[in-house]
Amino acid sequence: MKRDLLRERREWLLRRNCSLTPQQMGMAYALMCLFSFAVATGFVMVGMWQILIFTALEMTAVAAAFLYFARHATDYEHIVLANGQLLVEKVSAGKMSTIQLELYFLRLHMPTHPSDLIHLESKGVAVDIGYFATDPRRRALAQELRAEVQGGLFNA
Repeated sequence: MKRDLLRERREWLLRRNCSLTPQQMGMAYALMCLFSFAVATGFVMVGMWQILIFTALEMTAVAAAFLYFARHATDYEHIVLANGQLLVEKVSAGKMSTIQLELYFLRLHMPTHPSDLIHLESKGVAVDIGYFATDPRRRALAQELRAEVQGGLFNA
């Protein structure tokens, strides 16, 4: 019995594990600045004004790190398997890229080392997925994808 390809759909959503919201990050930075500049002010009062320069440099570096973190906090990979196609949607630093692969020509390369990503290729179009997954989750995702593509729902 053939299955209806239009109704069968599998989705995976891989995203960063961020423990702080942007508002919480801002509050944490404000508290760090308050504490650091209070300590620096104490040193300035006893004549060690150089500490203020290093405190300003330190808080600038921390601000740059927080901005980088905040910029990538909403990054994700959305993988949709439907209608004989594999759609990979990647968002990094607010920029979205979408890659569509045909299942009939799809080649899936399983990760061999813990740091390897899942490599997908179809008709000369290639994409690596699994950046936001741990190694065991990445391997499980690769096995799920392989099972779905090879003999599962989408080969009618």
